[in-house]
Amino acid sequence: MISFGRALEIVMDNAGSTGTEFVSWVDSMNRVLAEDIAADTDLPPFDRSSVDGFACRKSDLGKELEVIETIPAGKWPSQSITESKCSRIMTGAPVPGGADCIIMVEDTEITGPEKIKFRGTFHKENIAYRGEDVREGDIVLKAGRLIKPQDIAVMASVGHVSVAVGKMPRVAVLSSGSELTEPYEKPAKQGIRNSNSSQLLAQVARTGAKGRYYGIAVDDEKLTLDLVVEAMSANEIVIITGGVSMGDFDFVPSVLGKAGVKILFDRVAVQPGKPTTFGVHDRGVVFGLPGNPVSSFIQFEMLVKPYIYKLMGHDWNPHEIRLPIKTKFERKNAGRMALIPVSFTSDNSVVPVEYHGSAHISALTDACGIIKLGVGQTVIEEGEIVNVRQF
Repeated sequence: MISFGRALEIVMDNAGSTGTEFVSWVDSMNRVLAEDIAADTDLPPFDRSSVDGFACRKSDLGKELEVIETIPAGKWPSQSITESKCSRIMTGAPVPGGADCIIMVEDTEITGPEKIKFRGTFHKENIAYRGEDVREGDIVLKAGRLIKPQDIAVMASVGHVSVAVGKMPRVAVLSSGSELTEPYEKPAKQGIRNSNSSQLLAQVARTGAKGRYYGIAVDDEKLTLDLVVEAMSANEIVIITGGVSMGDFDFVPSVLGKAGVKILFDRVAVQPGKPTTFGVHDRGVVFGLPGNPVSSFIQFEMLVKPYIYKLMGHDWNPHEIRLPIKTKFERKNAGRMALIPVSFTSDNSVVPVEYHGSAHISALTDACGIIKLGVGQTVIEEGEIVNVRQF
C-alpha cells in the first residue's frame, strides 16, 4: 500500500499527450488551449466614448457649446471639435479629433437649439483610449489554459476563430459485478442498479473528454477479460469500477494482467478508496476504482481528473479555499489519509456531509468539496481553518 501523494505522482508521471487539433472558437469551451493567442489589433481599436454625452474640449467646459453633429456607435466622426463646439456622442462611438473629454448627458443643460452647457463637476475624460486594454501583438491567452466563456469572448475580439486545442482523450467506463443492473431495469431482490457508470461518464464529460460506456462485466473472468480488452483497444483511458478488492469474485486484477496491463499500484493509504488500482499498457492506462459510488466519485476527482487534464496539456490545480469548520470532526482510525466531503453553510463555514459509508451516494448531492485529514490526524476542532478542495 502506498501513500496517496505517491499514487498521484505515479499517475501524473505516466501522462503523455493526446496531441492537438483545430476547432472553431465557439466550440472550444472547456478545451485546453494548445497555442498562445496574440492580438491582431489594438483594443480598443480607436479612442471611444465610455458614456453617452458630448465630445468637447476641457478648455471649453465653462462656455455655451454648439452641437455640430451626432456620432452613434459604428459611425466615424465627420467633423473635428474646435473652440466652443461639441458633438453628441453615444457609448462606444469614436471620439472626434480635437475632443479631449466626454461630458455626460445628465451633467448638461439645453440652452437653445443645438446648444448645451456643462453644469456638472469635471471628474474624468470618459474616454477609452486606443490600446489601453491590449496592444497589437500582445499575448492575450497562453497555451495550457482551460478555456472559459470569457476566453471565447477574448478570441472573438482578436479574430482568432480557429483554435489549436489538446485532443480529447477517449475514456471507456465499465462496471464489474453480477449484482448490478442497468438503471432502467428493476433489480432483483439481491441486486442493485449501476450508478457508478452514469456518475463517471458525467465526471468525464465535465473534464472535456469523450466518455463511452461499455456496460456491466458480470462475475466471469473470461467475459470480463473480453470486455476489458475491447475497451483498451479503442480508448486511451479505461475506468473500471468494482472487482478490485480481495473477494473470491474480484477478477479485475487477474484480468488486467492477462490483458497486458502492468499494475503500478493496487492499494492506496486513503479513505475512502483504498483498493484503487492503476496500470499501464502499450496504448494507454487503466484505473480500477472501488465499486462503492462515494469512493469512485472521490477517487475520480483526486486521481483521474488531473490525469485527463494533463493528457490535454493543462496543469490542473484544484481550487482550494480556506474556511472554518462549523462542527468538531473526529475519527478513530487514522492510519490512512481521510477525504471528507463537506458542504458550505450560510455563515461562510463548512460542515462534513453526513453519510453512512461509501455506498451512500445521495449524501454527495449536498457536497461542494473535500477536506483532508493526514495520516495520524484524528480530529478537527470546531472553528479550525481547513482547506476545501472544491469539486
